[in-house]
Amino acid sequence: MIWDEIEIPIEVRQFMLEGAEETVLGQKNGAKKQYRYGNLHIREYDDKYLVHMDRVDPRKDPLGHLVRDAPEILVGVASGIAAAKISSGVYKLQKNMPFAKGASIFAGLVASIVAGYAGYAITKKLKEF
Repeated sequence: MIWDEIEIPIEVRQFMLEGAEETVLGQKNGAKKQYRYGNLHIREYDDKYLVHMDRVDPRKDPLGHLVRDAPEILVGVASGIAAAKISSGVYKLQKNMPFAKGASIFAGLVASIVAGYAGYAITKKLKEF
């Protein structure tokens, strides 16, 4: 769960903490840039900053951050992997049929994308409660 975000007007430029580092870690959510200062996650937009505290700093403990602050990423990846395994099993059952390889690859790709996104979206929604 992301703790409540605080919106800070862009005019308050002095707000940017000295020592905050620009980072690619985290979902940008349309931000121009994002910064981290310990567990503080700062997103910079044209007209504002959005700031929240993560439970775990992803620079120090990436897996812990995924588990505590972004489980939807893990669920999405796991769902995609599970769908790929299923498509592999389907291929093994149909491997003697014409076009089985291409059809299985396509089906696996579609299933992985759908399952991965569904797992991600559902988990993200559950975090809001």
